[in-house]
Amino acid sequence: MKLALVTDAWRPQINGVVRTLETTVGKLRARGHSVETITPDQFRTIPCPSYPEIRLALGCGREVARRLDHCGIEAVHIATEGPLGWSARRWCLDRRLPFSTSFHTRFPDYVAMRTGLPAAWFWPVVRRFHAPAKRIMVATGMLAEELAQQGLAQTHRWSRGVDLDLFTPDAAVLPALADLPRPIQLYVGRVAVEKNIGAFLDTPIAGSKVVVGDGPARAHLAHQHPEAHFLGALQGPSLASAYASADVFVFPSRTDTFGLVMIEALASGTPVAAYPVHGPLDIIGTAQRRVGAMDEDLATAIRAALSADRADCATEGRRYSWDACTDQFFAGLCPFQAGQRLAA
Repeated sequence: MKLALVTDAWRPQINGVVRTLETTVGKLRARGHSVETITPDQFRTIPCPSYPEIRLALGCGREVARRLDHCGIEAVHIATEGPLGWSARRWCLDRRLPFSTSFHTRFPDYVAMRTGLPAAWFWPVVRRFHAPAKRIMVATGMLAEELAQQGLAQTHRWSRGVDLDLFTPDAAVLPALADLPRPIQLYVGRVAVEKNIGAFLDTPIAGSKVVVGDGPARAHLAHQHPEAHFLGALQGPSLASAYASADVFVFPSRTDTFGLVMIEALASGTPVAAYPVHGPLDIIGTAQRRVGAMDEDLATAIRAALSADRADCATEGRRYSWDACTDQFFAGLCPFQAGQRLAA
């Protein structure tokens, strides 16, 4: 199949959405499929307000249409609700072609946290974007139920996976963590207000608190918590070492749709502490073994998670396969009907 994947989230961004999309594209190409990616690095962009590392394409509608018109595609997947996503959506609707979307981010919650306005005010835009899609791909059953309550019932399960060759309990100790007081409590992800990292850093737990990642809230949090260790963004073996070197992985977000970092931590043998919300409930709450803990008191969750068996965590993490996730993604695509395929 020849597929167009349109996304406003792409390199140089470093986050779970980008890793998921890049890995899926790589898996599809390895299987012999042709994937035309339409991404921000191919356009003139401006920084997103308050998120300068996120680049928004400018005046992209005509170019997106031109490329989709001439690449001979058989299906379109729109991954994000940004300028490129809206342009591809318009192209599909104008030509009465089916398309799929994915719901990676709770934008209503994110915008509400930054503006102080109710999240309900922003859901109409999200509903409008996804409503015409034949399928909306979601990572969990709970997220599918949430979207159904918003009138978006055409969901399709697309889970997440782990690079099991990279994230293992046998990863080398990260030098920056080697001599820190135990227990080492680790956060990995964007350093932004919606990730609720302050709640983690405020917990009265002895040992060392480590933040891996970058983002607009880093300077403020580092100033407020000089005792914490901010390592910046890590990738590849260094990231794997950070996970495996920690005693507990702390996931303080209340707004994520899944939390890829949680299953990377588990595959590394590190238990997870979190709030009992969507994401952690779907991963820790459905695990066949005790691989962490959830509590409305995050400190209580951390203390409980520290006693989880690391071998059980690693076993649970190995359940998440990128090949199975790619199967789910491919099954959720909406190929054009006979006669609808566009000439290359």
